[in-house]
Amino acid sequence: MNAASTAPDALVEQLLAGGPLPALFDWVHGPLAHWARTRPQQLALANERQRLSFAELQQRVQACAQRLDAEAAPATVLLDGHMGALDGLVAFLGVIASGRCAAMGDAQWPAGVAQAVAARLPAAEELAPQAFTPQSPFYIGFTSGSTGVPKGFMRHHQSWVESIRVSLQDFGPVAAKTVLAPGHMSHSLFLFGAVLGLWTGAGALLQERFSAARVLATLRAGSAPVLVAVPSQLVLMLQHAERRGLAPIPDVELVLISGARWLRERTPALRRLFPRARIVEFYGASEASYIAWMDADPAAPAQAVGRPFSNVALHIGDDPQGAPLPAGQPGLIWVKSPMLFTGYVNQADATAALRSGDWLSVRDMGFVDASGLLHLCGRETRMLVTQGKNLFPEEVEARLLDHPAIAQASLQGLADPLRGTRVHAVLQCRDGAAPPGAQHLAAWCREALEPFKTPRHWWRWTGAWPQTASGKTDHAAIARALAQASPLLEPWL
Repeated sequence: MNAASTAPDALVEQLLAGGPLPALFDWVHGPLAHWARTRPQQLALANERQRLSFAELQQRVQACAQRLDAEAAPATVLLDGHMGALDGLVAFLGVIASGRCAAMGDAQWPAGVAQAVAARLPAAEELAPQAFTPQSPFYIGFTSGSTGVPKGFMRHHQSWVESIRVSLQDFGPVAAKTVLAPGHMSHSLFLFGAVLGLWTGAGALLQERFSAARVLATLRAGSAPVLVAVPSQLVLMLQHAERRGLAPIPDVELVLISGARWLRERTPALRRLFPRARIVEFYGASEASYIAWMDADPAAPAQAVGRPFSNVALHIGDDPQGAPLPAGQPGLIWVKSPMLFTGYVNQADATAALRSGDWLSVRDMGFVDASGLLHLCGRETRMLVTQGKNLFPEEVEARLLDHPAIAQASLQGLADPLRGTRVHAVLQCRDGAAPPGAQHLAAWCREALEPFKTPRHWWRWTGAWPQTASGKTDHAAIARALAQASPLLEPWL
Protein backbone atom coordinates (compact mmCIF):
# COMPACT_ATOMS: atom_id res chain seq x y z
CA MET A 1 0.00 0.00 0.00
CA ASN A 2 1.41 3.37 -0.98
CA ALA A 3 2.28 5.92 1.65
CA ALA A 4 -0.04 8.89 1.94
CA SER A 5 0.73 11.73 -0.41
CA THR A 6 2.15 14.93 1.00
CA ALA A 7 1.44 16.97 -2.14
CA PRO A 8 -1.92 18.73 -2.53
CA ASP A 9 -4.18 17.24 -5.19
CA ALA A 10 -5.03 19.35 -8.23
CA LEU A 11 -8.56 19.73 -6.85
CA VAL A 12 -7.20 21.07 -3.58
CA GLU A 13 -4.93 23.46 -5.47
CA GLN A 14 -8.06 24.62 -7.29
CA LEU A 15 -9.70 25.26 -3.94
CA LEU A 16 -6.65 27.17 -2.69
CA ALA A 17 -6.95 29.34 -5.78
CA GLY A 18 -10.60 30.03 -4.96
CA GLY A 19 -12.04 27.84 -7.71
CA PRO A 20 -15.14 25.61 -7.57
CA LEU A 21 -15.00 21.92 -6.75
CA PRO A 22 -17.14 18.95 -7.84
CA ALA A 23 -20.43 18.50 -5.98
CA LEU A 24 -19.00 15.53 -4.01
CA PHE A 25 -16.88 18.01 -2.07
CA ASP A 26 -19.99 19.72 -0.68
CA TRP A 27 -20.27 16.81 1.76
CA VAL A 28 -18.05 15.78 4.66
CA HIS A 29 -17.87 12.18 3.40
CA GLY A 30 -18.29 12.93 -0.31
CA PRO A 31 -14.61 13.11 -1.36
CA LEU A 32 -14.04 9.50 -0.24
CA ALA A 33 -15.69 8.24 -3.44
CA HIS A 34 -13.43 10.49 -5.53
CA TRP A 35 -10.23 9.36 -3.81
CA ALA A 36 -11.29 5.69 -3.91
CA ARG A 37 -11.62 6.05 -7.67
CA THR A 38 -8.52 8.18 -8.39
CA ARG A 39 -6.04 6.86 -5.78
CA PRO A 40 -7.49 3.52 -4.63
CA GLN A 41 -4.27 2.04 -3.22
CA GLN A 42 -3.10 5.11 -1.34
CA LEU A 43 -3.18 4.99 2.45
CA ALA A 44 -6.32 6.66 3.78
CA LEU A 45 -6.48 5.70 7.44
CA ALA A 46 -4.24 3.88 9.89
CA ASN A 47 -3.82 3.19 13.59
CA GLU A 48 -1.36 1.00 15.50
CA ARG A 49 -2.87 -2.22 14.07
CA GLN A 50 -4.76 -1.47 10.84
CA ARG A 51 -4.03 0.27 7.54
CA LEU A 52 -6.80 1.05 5.07
CA SER A 53 -6.40 2.32 1.53
CA PHE A 54 -9.00 4.70 0.13
CA ALA A 55 -10.60 1.81 -1.76
CA GLU A 56 -10.77 -0.33 1.38
CA LEU A 57 -12.08 2.56 3.48
CA GLN A 58 -14.79 3.40 0.96
CA GLN A 59 -15.80 -0.26 0.80
CA ARG A 60 -16.16 -0.46 4.59
CA VAL A 61 -18.05 2.84 4.76
CA GLN A 62 -20.51 1.75 2.07
CA ALA A 63 -21.02 -1.63 3.75
CA CYS A 64 -21.86 0.15 7.01
CA ALA A 65 -24.31 2.47 5.24
CA GLN A 66 -26.04 -0.46 3.52
CA ARG A 67 -26.33 -2.33 6.81
CA LEU A 68 -28.01 0.68 8.44
CA ASP A 69 -30.47 0.87 5.56
CA ALA A 70 -31.24 -2.85 5.81
CA GLU A 71 -31.84 -2.51 9.54
CA ALA A 72 -34.05 0.58 9.04
CA ALA A 73 -31.83 2.39 11.55
CA PRO A 74 -33.16 5.61 13.08
CA ALA A 75 -32.37 9.06 11.67
CA THR A 76 -29.81 9.60 14.44
CA VAL A 77 -27.39 6.81 15.34
CA LEU A 78 -25.56 6.97 18.68
CA LEU A 79 -22.09 5.46 18.26
CA ASP A 80 -20.54 3.59 21.17
CA GLY A 81 -17.58 5.52 22.56
CA HIS A 82 -15.82 2.23 23.40
CA MET A 83 -15.56 1.39 19.70
CA GLY A 84 -12.05 2.78 19.30
CA ALA A 85 -10.67 5.57 17.13
CA LEU A 86 -10.39 3.87 13.75
CA ASP A 87 -13.49 1.70 14.00
CA GLY A 88 -15.43 4.63 15.41
CA LEU A 89 -14.37 6.88 12.54
CA VAL A 90 -15.36 4.25 9.96
CA ALA A 91 -18.74 3.85 11.66
CA PHE A 92 -19.16 7.64 11.77
CA LEU A 93 -18.50 7.88 8.02
CA GLY A 94 -20.88 4.99 7.36
CA VAL A 95 -23.69 6.68 9.28
CA ILE A 96 -23.38 9.96 7.41
CA ALA A 97 -22.92 8.20 4.04
CA SER A 98 -26.34 6.63 4.69
CA GLY A 99 -27.88 10.09 5.02
CA ARG A 100 -28.21 9.79 8.80
CA CYS A 101 -26.82 11.88 11.63
CA ALA A 102 -24.00 10.40 13.78
CA ALA A 103 -24.01 11.14 17.51
CA MET A 104 -20.56 10.46 18.96
CA GLY A 105 -20.69 8.69 22.32
CA ASP A 106 -17.93 8.98 24.90
CA ALA A 107 -16.30 6.00 26.62
CA GLN A 108 -16.01 8.05 29.82
CA TRP A 109 -19.78 8.46 30.23
CA PRO A 110 -21.30 6.45 33.10
CA ALA A 111 -24.13 4.14 32.01
CA GLY A 112 -26.77 6.52 33.35
CA VAL A 113 -25.40 9.45 31.37
CA ALA A 114 -25.27 7.39 28.17
CA GLN A 115 -28.90 6.40 28.67
CA ALA A 116 -29.95 10.01 29.28
CA VAL A 117 -28.13 11.13 26.12
CA ALA A 118 -29.75 8.36 24.04
CA ALA A 119 -33.21 9.35 25.32
CA ARG A 120 -32.71 12.92 24.10
CA LEU A 121 -31.56 12.20 20.55
CA PRO A 122 -33.73 13.86 17.90
CA ALA A 123 -36.20 11.87 15.81
CA ALA A 124 -36.42 12.11 12.02
CA GLU A 125 -39.07 14.81 12.09
CA GLU A 126 -36.73 17.06 14.13
CA LEU A 127 -33.89 16.84 11.60
CA ALA A 128 -35.08 19.42 9.06
CA PRO A 129 -34.57 19.75 6.16
CA GLN A 130 -35.80 16.29 5.17
CA ALA A 131 -34.00 16.27 1.81
CA PHE A 132 -30.37 15.15 1.98
CA THR A 133 -28.52 18.40 1.26
CA PRO A 134 -25.29 20.05 2.46
CA GLN A 135 -27.47 21.73 5.09
CA SER A 136 -28.56 18.34 6.48
CA PRO A 137 -27.32 17.50 10.00
CA PHE A 138 -24.54 14.91 9.94
CA TYR A 139 -22.94 15.11 13.39
CA ILE A 140 -23.94 15.57 17.02
CA GLY A 141 -21.10 16.13 19.44
CA PHE A 142 -21.38 16.70 23.16
CA THR A 143 -20.07 19.26 25.57
CA SER A 144 -20.63 19.65 29.29
CA GLY A 145 -23.71 21.56 30.46
CA SER A 146 -25.03 22.81 33.79
CA THR A 147 -27.61 20.02 34.19
CA GLY A 148 -25.16 17.10 34.49
CA VAL A 149 -26.22 15.67 31.11
CA PRO A 150 -23.87 16.56 28.23
CA LYS A 151 -25.23 19.19 25.85
CA GLY A 152 -25.59 17.92 22.30
CA PHE A 153 -24.62 20.34 19.52
CA MET A 154 -25.65 19.60 15.95
CA ARG A 155 -23.63 20.43 12.83
CA HIS A 156 -24.55 20.25 9.15
CA HIS A 157 -22.25 19.25 6.30
CA GLN A 158 -21.72 22.76 5.01
CA SER A 159 -20.47 24.05 8.37
CA TRP A 160 -17.62 21.52 8.44
CA VAL A 161 -16.86 21.80 4.72
CA GLU A 162 -16.48 25.55 5.21
CA SER A 163 -14.20 24.85 8.19
CA ILE A 164 -12.02 22.67 5.94
CA ARG A 165 -12.00 25.27 3.18
CA VAL A 166 -10.86 28.04 5.52
CA SER A 167 -8.18 25.73 6.99
CA LEU A 168 -6.66 25.45 3.54
CA GLN A 169 -7.13 29.10 2.69
CA ASP A 170 -5.70 30.50 5.94
CA PHE A 171 -3.00 27.92 6.75
CA GLY A 172 -2.04 27.28 3.12
CA PRO A 173 -1.20 24.09 1.18
CA VAL A 174 0.44 22.45 4.20
CA ALA A 175 -3.05 21.90 5.67
CA ALA A 176 -3.75 19.54 2.74
CA LYS A 177 -1.10 17.06 3.88
CA THR A 178 -1.41 13.90 5.97
CA VAL A 179 -2.79 14.59 9.46
CA LEU A 180 -1.88 12.85 12.71
CA ALA A 181 -4.85 13.13 15.10
CA PRO A 182 -3.84 11.14 18.22
CA GLY A 183 -7.03 11.38 20.28
CA HIS A 184 -10.51 9.99 20.81
CA MET A 185 -13.05 10.63 18.07
CA SER A 186 -15.51 11.76 20.76
CA HIS A 187 -13.34 14.90 20.93
CA SER A 188 -14.41 17.09 18.00
CA LEU A 189 -10.86 18.44 17.55
CA PHE A 190 -9.48 15.00 16.66
CA LEU A 191 -12.54 14.00 14.67
CA PHE A 192 -12.20 17.16 12.58
CA GLY A 193 -8.45 16.62 12.14
CA ALA A 194 -9.03 13.11 10.81
CA VAL A 195 -11.81 14.29 8.48
CA LEU A 196 -9.53 17.06 7.19
CA GLY A 197 -6.94 14.48 6.11
CA LEU A 198 -9.56 12.28 4.43
CA TRP A 199 -11.38 15.16 2.71
CA THR A 200 -8.17 16.45 1.09
CA GLY A 201 -7.09 12.95 0.02
CA ALA A 202 -3.87 13.03 2.04
CA GLY A 203 -5.05 10.57 4.68
CA ALA A 204 -5.12 10.52 8.47
CA LEU A 205 -3.23 8.63 11.18
CA LEU A 206 -4.88 7.81 14.51
CA GLN A 207 -3.88 6.44 17.91
CA GLU A 208 -6.12 4.15 19.90
CA ARG A 209 -4.31 5.16 23.04
CA PHE A 210 -2.15 8.26 23.23
CA SER A 211 1.56 7.64 23.52
CA ALA A 212 4.01 10.52 23.33
CA ALA A 213 6.77 8.13 22.24
CA ARG A 214 4.69 6.68 19.38
CA VAL A 215 3.55 10.12 18.21
CA LEU A 216 7.15 11.33 18.04
CA ALA A 217 8.26 8.17 16.24
CA THR A 218 5.48 8.61 13.67
CA LEU A 219 6.43 12.23 13.12
CA ARG A 220 10.13 11.37 12.85
CA ALA A 221 9.31 8.80 10.16
CA GLY A 222 7.84 11.60 8.06
CA SER A 223 4.45 9.88 7.93
CA ALA A 224 2.42 12.97 8.86
CA PRO A 225 3.53 16.58 8.27
CA VAL A 226 0.47 17.91 10.17
CA LEU A 227 -0.14 17.33 13.88
CA VAL A 228 -3.40 18.19 15.66
CA ALA A 229 -2.97 18.19 19.44
CA VAL A 230 -4.19 19.54 22.76
CA PRO A 231 -1.67 21.28 25.04
CA SER A 232 -1.36 18.41 27.52
CA GLN A 233 -0.26 16.06 24.73
CA LEU A 234 2.40 18.49 23.55
CA VAL A 235 3.73 18.89 27.09
CA LEU A 236 4.09 15.10 27.40
CA MET A 237 5.87 14.99 24.05
CA LEU A 238 8.28 17.73 25.12
CA GLN A 239 8.99 15.93 28.39
CA HIS A 240 9.62 12.64 26.59
CA ALA A 241 11.92 14.31 24.07
CA GLU A 242 13.86 16.00 26.85
CA ARG A 243 14.25 12.82 28.91
CA ARG A 244 15.46 10.85 25.89
CA GLY A 245 17.58 13.64 24.46
CA LEU A 246 15.79 13.34 21.11
CA ALA A 247 17.08 15.21 18.09
CA PRO A 248 14.82 17.78 16.36
CA ILE A 249 12.17 16.41 13.99
CA PRO A 250 12.40 18.34 10.71
CA ASP A 251 9.49 16.75 8.80
CA VAL A 252 6.71 18.33 10.85
CA GLU A 253 5.33 21.34 8.95
CA LEU A 254 2.21 22.37 10.85
CA VAL A 255 1.13 21.96 14.48
CA LEU A 256 -2.47 22.94 15.28
CA ILE A 257 -3.18 23.51 19.00
CA SER A 258 -6.60 23.89 20.58
CA GLY A 259 -8.85 22.46 23.29
CA ALA A 260 -7.27 24.41 26.17
CA ARG A 261 -4.89 27.28 26.84
CA TRP A 262 -1.45 26.69 25.33
CA LEU A 263 1.43 27.35 27.74
CA ARG A 264 3.21 29.89 25.56
CA GLU A 265 6.39 29.78 27.60
CA ARG A 266 6.88 26.30 26.12
CA THR A 267 6.74 27.58 22.54
CA PRO A 268 10.56 27.94 22.19
CA ALA A 269 11.00 24.29 23.26
CA LEU A 270 8.33 23.21 20.77
CA ARG A 271 10.08 25.17 18.03
CA ARG A 272 13.34 23.43 18.83
CA LEU A 273 11.65 20.04 18.62
CA PHE A 274 9.88 20.91 15.33
CA PRO A 275 12.24 23.45 13.74
CA ARG A 276 10.43 23.68 10.37
CA ALA A 277 6.87 23.68 11.70
CA ARG A 278 4.40 26.50 11.74
CA ILE A 279 2.91 26.37 15.25
CA VAL A 280 -0.65 27.67 15.34
CA GLU A 281 -2.99 28.09 18.29
CA PHE A 282 -6.62 28.68 17.50
CA TYR A 283 -9.66 29.74 19.46
CA GLY A 284 -13.03 28.22 18.68
CA ALA A 285 -16.10 26.59 20.15
CA SER A 286 -18.18 23.49 19.53
CA GLU A 287 -21.05 25.72 18.41
CA ALA A 288 -18.96 28.04 16.23
CA SER A 289 -16.05 25.98 14.91
CA TYR A 290 -13.09 28.28 14.16
CA ILE A 291 -13.15 31.85 15.50
CA ALA A 292 -9.59 33.24 15.65
CA TRP A 293 -6.02 32.03 15.27
CA MET A 294 -2.43 33.14 15.66
CA ASP A 295 1.08 31.84 15.28
CA ALA A 296 2.27 30.78 18.73
CA ASP A 297 4.36 33.55 20.25
CA PRO A 298 5.71 33.51 23.81
CA ALA A 299 5.77 37.34 23.75
CA ALA A 300 2.07 37.67 22.83
CA PRO A 301 -0.29 39.24 25.39
CA ALA A 302 -1.62 36.59 27.77
CA GLN A 303 -5.25 37.11 26.76
CA ALA A 304 -4.65 37.34 22.99
CA VAL A 305 -6.21 34.55 20.91
CA GLY A 306 -5.51 35.89 17.42
CA ARG A 307 -7.26 37.48 14.48
CA PRO A 308 -10.50 36.16 13.04
CA PHE A 309 -10.40 33.51 10.33
CA SER A 310 -10.95 34.90 6.86
CA ASN A 311 -14.61 33.81 6.80
CA VAL A 312 -15.43 35.09 10.31
CA ALA A 313 -16.85 38.47 11.37
CA LEU A 314 -16.64 39.62 15.01
CA HIS A 315 -18.75 42.02 17.05
CA ILE A 316 -18.05 43.04 20.66
CA GLY A 317 -21.03 44.24 22.68
CA ASP A 318 -24.36 43.24 24.20
CA ASP A 319 -26.29 43.47 20.92
CA PRO A 320 -24.68 42.55 17.58
CA GLN A 321 -27.34 44.61 15.81
CA GLY A 322 -26.02 47.76 17.51
CA ALA A 323 -22.72 49.62 17.44
CA PRO A 324 -19.66 47.65 18.58
CA LEU A 325 -17.82 48.65 21.72
CA PRO A 326 -14.68 50.77 21.28
CA ALA A 327 -11.33 49.04 20.84
CA GLY A 328 -10.02 47.71 24.14
CA GLN A 329 -13.38 47.68 25.93
CA PRO A 330 -14.53 44.16 26.89
CA GLY A 331 -17.98 42.82 26.08
CA LEU A 332 -19.72 39.74 24.73
CA ILE A 333 -17.96 38.21 21.72
CA TRP A 334 -20.39 37.65 18.82
CA VAL A 335 -19.44 35.61 15.74
CA LYS A 336 -20.92 35.47 12.24
CA SER A 337 -19.62 32.84 9.81
CA PRO A 338 -20.77 29.96 7.57
CA MET A 339 -19.40 27.52 10.18
CA LEU A 340 -22.00 27.98 12.94
CA PHE A 341 -23.84 25.01 14.40
CA THR A 342 -27.48 24.13 13.68
CA GLY A 343 -28.66 24.05 17.30
CA TYR A 344 -28.82 21.94 20.44
CA VAL A 345 -30.52 18.57 20.54
CA ASN A 346 -31.79 18.99 24.09
CA GLN A 347 -33.20 21.83 26.13
CA ALA A 348 -30.82 24.77 26.39
CA ASP A 349 -29.46 25.61 29.84
CA ALA A 350 -27.68 28.58 31.36
CA THR A 351 -24.48 27.70 29.49
CA ALA A 352 -26.15 27.64 26.06
CA ALA A 353 -25.01 29.87 23.22
CA LEU A 354 -26.94 33.03 22.40
CA ARG A 355 -28.41 33.81 18.97
CA SER A 356 -29.27 37.16 17.42
CA GLY A 357 -30.09 36.93 13.73
CA ASP A 358 -27.02 35.56 11.94
CA TRP A 359 -24.83 36.18 14.99
CA LEU A 360 -23.88 33.72 17.74
CA SER A 361 -22.18 34.12 21.11
CA VAL A 362 -20.96 31.28 23.31
CA ARG A 363 -21.02 33.79 26.20
CA ASP A 364 -17.29 34.46 26.06
CA MET A 365 -16.21 37.99 26.98
CA GLY A 366 -13.34 39.77 25.27
CA PHE A 367 -12.19 42.79 23.33
CA VAL A 368 -10.51 43.69 20.05
CA ASP A 369 -7.47 45.95 20.35
CA ALA A 370 -6.57 48.80 18.03
CA SER A 371 -4.61 46.42 15.77
CA GLY A 372 -7.57 44.05 15.32
CA LEU A 373 -6.26 41.33 17.67
CA LEU A 374 -8.95 39.53 19.69
CA HIS A 375 -8.32 39.15 23.42
CA LEU A 376 -10.32 36.63 25.48
CA CYS A 377 -11.21 37.74 29.01
CA GLY A 378 -13.28 34.73 30.03
CA ARG A 379 -16.71 33.14 30.10
CA GLU A 380 -19.61 35.41 31.04
CA THR A 381 -21.05 32.73 33.31
CA ARG A 382 -17.79 32.55 35.33
CA MET A 383 -17.35 36.32 35.80
CA LEU A 384 -17.05 37.41 39.43
CA VAL A 385 -17.86 40.83 40.90
CA THR A 386 -15.53 41.78 43.72
CA GLN A 387 -14.95 45.23 45.21
CA GLY A 388 -17.46 46.50 42.66
CA LYS A 389 -15.29 45.39 39.73
CA ASN A 390 -15.59 42.60 37.17
CA LEU A 391 -13.03 39.81 37.50
CA PHE A 392 -12.59 37.07 34.92
CA PRO A 393 -11.19 33.94 36.61
CA GLU A 394 -9.46 32.82 33.40
CA GLU A 395 -7.07 35.78 33.54
CA VAL A 396 -5.94 34.99 37.09
CA GLU A 397 -5.77 31.25 36.37
CA ALA A 398 -3.53 31.95 33.37
CA ARG A 399 -1.18 33.98 35.56
CA LEU A 400 -1.04 31.25 38.22
CA LEU A 401 -0.40 28.57 35.59
CA ASP A 402 2.57 30.60 34.38
CA HIS A 403 4.26 29.86 37.72
CA PRO A 404 6.72 26.99 37.26
CA ALA A 405 5.43 25.13 40.34
CA ILE A 406 1.69 25.25 39.55
CA ALA A 407 0.10 22.52 37.42
CA GLN A 408 -3.63 23.28 37.86
CA ALA A 409 -5.63 26.30 38.98
CA SER A 410 -9.28 27.16 39.51
CA LEU A 411 -10.48 30.55 40.72
CA GLN A 412 -13.72 30.54 42.69
CA GLY A 413 -15.92 33.14 44.35
CA LEU A 414 -17.85 32.83 47.62
CA ALA A 415 -20.37 35.40 48.79
CA ASP A 416 -19.00 38.16 51.02
CA PRO A 417 -21.19 40.89 52.61
CA LEU A 418 -18.44 43.51 52.28
CA ARG A 419 -16.77 42.83 48.92
CA GLY A 420 -19.63 41.01 47.21
CA THR A 421 -17.39 38.04 46.52
CA ARG A 422 -14.36 36.56 48.26
CA VAL A 423 -11.86 35.28 45.72
CA HIS A 424 -10.45 31.79 46.41
CA ALA A 425 -7.70 30.02 44.46
CA VAL A 426 -7.69 26.22 44.35
CA LEU A 427 -4.35 24.89 43.14
CA GLN A 428 -2.37 21.74 42.51
CA CYS A 429 1.43 21.63 42.30
CA ARG A 430 3.46 20.04 39.54
CA ASP A 431 4.87 16.63 40.41
CA GLY A 432 8.09 17.04 42.35
CA ALA A 433 7.75 20.82 42.73
CA ALA A 434 8.12 22.45 46.14
CA PRO A 435 4.87 24.28 46.99
CA PRO A 436 5.45 28.04 47.00
CA GLY A 437 3.92 29.95 49.91
CA ALA A 438 0.61 31.77 49.62
CA GLN A 439 2.33 35.14 50.11
CA HIS A 440 4.72 34.34 47.28
CA LEU A 441 1.82 33.42 44.98
CA ALA A 442 -0.05 36.60 45.91
CA ALA A 443 3.04 38.63 45.04
CA TRP A 444 3.34 36.67 41.77
CA CYS A 445 -0.20 37.71 40.87
CA ARG A 446 0.31 41.35 41.86
CA GLU A 447 3.34 41.60 39.56
CA ALA A 448 1.09 41.22 36.51
CA LEU A 449 -2.48 41.91 37.69
CA GLU A 450 -4.45 44.66 39.38
CA PRO A 451 -4.54 44.25 43.16
CA PHE A 452 -8.27 43.38 43.36
CA LYS A 453 -7.65 40.34 41.13
CA THR A 454 -5.28 38.69 43.62
CA PRO A 455 -6.95 35.83 45.53
CA ARG A 456 -7.30 36.31 49.29
CA HIS A 457 -7.83 32.64 50.13
CA TRP A 458 -5.64 29.76 48.92
CA TRP A 459 -6.37 26.04 48.86
CA ARG A 460 -4.51 22.88 47.84
CA TRP A 461 -6.45 20.14 46.03
CA THR A 462 -5.20 16.79 47.31
CA GLY A 463 -6.95 14.31 44.99
CA ALA A 464 -7.10 13.75 41.25
CA TRP A 465 -7.81 17.08 39.57
CA PRO A 466 -11.50 17.27 38.54
CA GLN A 467 -11.96 17.27 34.77
CA THR A 468 -14.90 17.26 32.39
CA ALA A 469 -15.31 14.56 29.74
CA SER A 470 -13.42 16.77 27.29
CA GLY A 471 -10.41 17.02 29.61
CA LYS A 472 -10.98 20.59 30.83
CA THR A 473 -11.03 21.64 34.47
CA ASP A 474 -14.41 20.93 36.08
CA HIS A 475 -14.79 24.28 37.84
CA ALA A 476 -18.34 23.44 38.93
CA ALA A 477 -17.14 20.35 40.81
CA ILE A 478 -14.45 22.41 42.54
CA ALA A 479 -17.02 25.07 43.46
CA ARG A 480 -19.22 22.41 45.08
CA ALA A 481 -16.26 20.99 46.98
CA LEU A 482 -15.32 24.46 48.25
CA ALA A 483 -18.88 25.20 49.37
CA GLN A 484 -19.11 21.87 51.19
CA ALA A 485 -15.64 22.08 52.83
CA SER A 486 -14.53 18.90 51.08
CA PRO A 487 -11.69 16.92 52.72
CA LEU A 488 -9.94 17.08 49.32
CA LEU A 489 -9.22 20.75 50.09
CA GLU A 490 -6.47 21.80 52.46
CA PRO A 491 -5.39 25.36 53.30
CA TRP A 492 -2.41 26.48 51.23
CA LEU A 493 0.13 27.78 53.74
